[in-house]
Amino acid sequence: MKISLLIIAGGKSSRLGTDKRFVEIGGIGMLENILRKASAVDFAEKFLCVEEELPALKSLAEKFGVKILVDKIHDAGAMSGLANGLARIKTDWALAVSADMPFFEFDAVLPLTKKFSTVQAVLPVVGGKFQPLAAFYRRNLAELFYDELLNGQRKLLTAIKKIPHELVELSARENFFNVNTRADLQLARGRAANLNRKTPIISIVAPESGTGKTTFIERLIKILSAQGIKIGVIKSDAHGFNLDVEGKDSYRFQSAGAESVAVISPKSWFMIRQTTTRADFQEVLDVMTGVDLIFTESRTKNIFPTISLWRGRGEVIADDKVAAIFTSEPFKSTEIIRCDINDLSAAERLCKFLGGL
Repeated sequence: MKISLLIIAGGKSSRLGTDKRFVEIGGIGMLENILRKASAVDFAEKFLCVEEELPALKSLAEKFGVKILVDKIHDAGAMSGLANGLARIKTDWALAVSADMPFFEFDAVLPLTKKFSTVQAVLPVVGGKFQPLAAFYRRNLAELFYDELLNGQRKLLTAIKKIPHELVELSARENFFNVNTRADLQLARGRAANLNRKTPIISIVAPESGTGKTTFIERLIKILSAQGIKIGVIKSDAHGFNLDVEGKDSYRFQSAGAESVAVISPKSWFMIRQTTTRADFQEVLDVMTGVDLIFTESRTKNIFPTISLWRGRGEVIADDKVAAIFTSEPFKSTEIIRCDINDLSAAERLCKFLGGL
């Protein structure tokens, strides 16, 4: 069956504060990322649905061989681009995909094509959430969507409920992760950084000692190890260390189930079953093999992505390496994900997402 592709790339990016189509994640703009992936798929037609034909959009369309369609009804959201696209395709069905899903893979929605026979739209449901901009639509829905817009209705799901449609449960939640806020962007960039690493790394930091970094990591090791995920830990210690002594952090990490533990000081580093006089972080990474995820623990030296722990010690501050903050103090921000410091379920989910697990 031949299917057309509609990349929905309008909108104002108001929550992000900048045009997210050109925001880079993993070294590539989000719109270019989805266009590059689409170029490897044999669609009958490919359209880029936008509100305005900017020079940068025209350049990308030419680079990847897609046609630009400018919305007929402006400031009307995704439904306007979808209606315009469906009115132009020559195939019976189109896949509509948002441009703000950096980890979307087209293979993820293939199961939906088995549901075409008796419906007009097929949508994935992931974690209980509908995904109307990673869904399939019949061409004849263009008229319905235009009517809805002319009647002042801009909500896509409201229109879909008026037609025969099918919902398909999918489990790969990361494929449908949308970037709408600065906090989303930080998470996406953290995950992308790890997808480009041989072994994913998450840095656990705190503004001062006594915040509970060791206990936090120890609990995460137990949770993830019980699921078959092999964990390595690299601890930074500016004051030197005792090797694998009961009660010390390295001993606690190993006892919790860590596959490999290393401690680094300014003069040397120690790794369970191996000792050297060199103190190079990359060298430690090179020898820490056979693990699925590495935690680093330090006070100040952090890498991206970072989880920062705060426990009632004044104003919460985060730099551009922090993907999430776990704190005992309530605060609201669209700049960064905030979780309760004792919410290990959230920590588990976050580590799996950031680690690409």
